[in-house]
Amino acid sequence: MFKRVENELELAMFNGIWTTVWLEKGFELEFSRQILERYVVVTDEGHYVGTTEIKPYSSESPINEVAAFDRHPKVINAVGVVAEIDKMALLRTYRGNFLSDLLSALVEFGEKNKLKYFVALLEPVLLRALRISFQVPLEKVANKIFYKGDYVIPTIVNVEEVYTHKDDYPWLTLPLSAT
Repeated sequence: MFKRVENELELAMFNGIWTTVWLEKGFELEFSRQILERYVVVTDEGHYVGTTEIKPYSSESPINEVAAFDRHPKVINAVGVVAEIDKMALLRTYRGNFLSDLLSALVEFGEKNKLKYFVALLEPVLLRALRISFQVPLEKVANKIFYKGDYVIPTIVNVEEVYTHKDDYPWLTLPLSAT
């Protein structure tokens, strides 16, 4: 299951997970100055195993220095309803089982905040899983780029398509009250 980070203990678990994964993958650690929300994935046994962070996006966002999201027509036409995904991470031994929880957290946030898109720099293996296994509607903005320790692919995720067609995404694990 996923849950919002709501206290110092959960924040410590959040930071411990994503920094572990980043160091394992060779990424540089970068703590966010501004965030909209943070989520953790917790197993039924109470183990914290995954993270995702949602940051505000604007034409001044640093992510635009890596890829020209701010010049993409979808992003230009969706000012104010775009956010950035960061720190999407699952501990190695849990990677096959909990990606749907991370995605569901993003969809819940997107729906609650009436977002159209997320922008993200996704690891190629993760991008492939999102596209093939989860059939997430996304668009690559550029080819893979070496960035802060590994290759990433600049991507736009159409979160509005997912939350307006939930029946098409059987992996969603949203609370019943999320509408």
